[in-house]
Amino acid sequence: MSGRGIALYPASLDPIHYGHIDVAVRAARFFEQLVIGIYANPDKKAVLFDVDERVELARKVFEKYPAISVAKYNVLTVQYAESVGAVALVRGLRVFGDFEFEFRMGMANKKLAPQLETIMILADEQYMHISSSTIREIAQLGGDVSSMAPPIISKALRKKYSK
Repeated sequence: MSGRGIALYPASLDPIHYGHIDVAVRAARFFEQLVIGIYANPDKKAVLFDVDERVELARKVFEKYPAISVAKYNVLTVQYAESVGAVALVRGLRVFGDFEFEFRMGMANKKLAPQLETIMILADEQYMHISSSTIREIAQLGGDVSSMAPPIISKALRKKYSK
């Protein structure tokens, strides 16, 4: 089921995991193109992978999905959405706390760009417990994250934390 138009899925993906992938693949069914936008925030000191590493990893993860592309941006999300011709923003929800944050962000984005819709997609039940911060902590302590992220991500995490 392919919809019309382009959607933007803004995400930090530090690192990308099966929850992100689930939301993106399911969202892509509703649009001709899904752009995964990774914000290049120069002030964000707490990232493990720099923006170019995150873009590269995400591109590898989604290479078999022609309707999904990955890019970085460094402007307001609504400005970037407009620049790629997006009609909607896609956001994933895992836990109750996500809803309040996403609700506030969605309302702010609606004020800034009334023509953009925010589409919330509930994470599949099997991925609700996964977060990038949890994956980073497990990997940093030498734990196995293979049930939470693709092999390329597990390998990248081992490499990062072996330094």
